[in-house]
Amino acid sequence: MVKIVERYFSEGSAIPPGLYLVSTPIGNARDITLRALDTLAGADALAAEDTRNARKLLGLHGLRLGGRLLYSYSDHNAEVRVPQLIALLREGKSVALLSDAGTPMISDPGLRLVRASVSEGIPVIPVPGASALLSALCLSALPTDRFIFAGFAPSASGARKNFYSGLADARETIVIFESPKRLRASIEDMIQSFGGERQAAACREITKKFEEARRGTLAEIAASFSATEPRGEFTIVIGGAAESKFSDREIRECIAAAMEEMSVRDAAAFASSSIGVSKSVAYRIALELKREQSRN
Repeated sequence: MVKIVERYFSEGSAIPPGLYLVSTPIGNARDITLRALDTLAGADALAAEDTRNARKLLGLHGLRLGGRLLYSYSDHNAEVRVPQLIALLREGKSVALLSDAGTPMISDPGLRLVRASVSEGIPVIPVPGASALLSALCLSALPTDRFIFAGFAPSASGARKNFYSGLADARETIVIFESPKRLRASIEDMIQSFGGERQAAACREITKKFEEARRGTLAEIAASFSATEPRGEFTIVIGGAAESKFSDREIRECIAAAMEEMSVRDAAAFASSSIGVSKSVAYRIALELKREQSRN
């Protein structure tokens, strides 16, 4: 059954009971809304992944905890912490859940607490604000009408390659978070799956002093990091796959002809470079042709 929770806010009133998802700055401490400050000042209790960061944020904006509780909340302690926070919410308290940076639930803990709140009929109230995802999309100069947010790529090389391979045929713009220590390897894996000519942007330190957006092909971006050590947290934006100018029949014929003299993998790579079809599509068709040949 669908539960509808109505909320009414009036200026100057106490914060009504409920779970507040408070977006916090992603770099520049001034990127916080007045409503977020009101929520942090008036909530009965606060929960944050890193309580040190939360205390620092409160201090920067002249807010005090007073006698209020500040809970640590992460995926690692959610099993214990969710019942405690739900108990407060059942009592009619207001709880503000803070992200370390950006919006709770976006590559950030909070799902178990939000689901538990919804199942209890407790109001869940978003307090929107800064977002690395949306900021990078705007900086990228790539289409923003349709996009896929894929979060963090896997750290293991094999899993990361499979991760990018699964996104290679998407027509939508793709947004990915990546750490500086894995950036070079990650971009090389992108090139293998998407091709070096795919347009992209590598955005780092968004809203901070050394904010930067490197735009160009994936090959150009990879080359730009060959002589400089990547620093800062990165948001990578990748253009969607272009629609092939060739019909499915023409693509299959090209790959079939190449397979007469090449291996499946080489024929797929040849088709990708010669007629512009993505490597993953070409490889899938080559495998289908190989299976058909083995049956005949």
